[in-house]
Amino acid sequence: MPTEPALSVEGHRIGMDMKNDENGKASTQPVATEELVKTGQAKPEEATARKPADLSGGASAELPADFAPAYQKLLGEKQELYDRLLRKQAEFDNWRKRTQREREDFSAHAVADLVRALLPVLDGFDRALKHRDQRVPEQFYQGMELIHRELFEVLSRAGLVPVETAGQVFDPHFHQAVETVEAPGARDQEIVEEVQRGYKLKHRLLRPATVKVAAAVRSEKPGTRSGQAAPDRS
Repeated sequence: MPTEPALSVEGHRIGMDMKNDENGKASTQPVATEELVKTGQAKPEEATARKPADLSGGASAELPADFAPAYQKLLGEKQELYDRLLRKQAEFDNWRKRTQREREDFSAHAVADLVRALLPVLDGFDRALKHRDQRVPEQFYQGMELIHRELFEVLSRAGLVPVETAGQVFDPHFHQAVETVEAPGARDQEIVEEVQRGYKLKHRLLRPATVKVAAAVRSEKPGTRSGQAAPDRS
């Protein structure tokens, strides 16, 4: 006869067999046998045997005698590695900034050398346009002006700026005086004429401007005429 599946209750299995009663009907009766369910768990007595002998603070695993020195050594090595990491990061940042600055300086020097080499060309255009020959057609000078303007615009985009001289007081950092002249209507040390134009490249002096500077007019003493010395009263 077929049997029903076994029921598991608290780790036991109770077998239920199908039997026929006196009237021939099927009935189920518990089988008087029990089996321990194999669940992979240890028996209660085995689990109890594995527990520590005293759970209320009895003997516990002791640390090795050299645990504290080894721990301090690891802390020291960790701090040393961290310090080395910080130094390496600082060195890398300094290297990156230095290389970036070197690239910028190299580019600036390359541009400065090129622009400085082209300054005589600008000077040639300035002299040709300043001293025009009446026998030369005006269209020729118009073409020169166009070329000069385009060249100067290209150099201006690279950072070229002319040094200001008109109405400025002589500044030895930007001007170079070649002559001192008397100019009654000008201030002392005022630039009265520009001989050669000076240029700056991105606020850095590339070539000083060659200029003529006004000198203070000497005042004559009373009772003297121009060209005569004052009388000796000693």
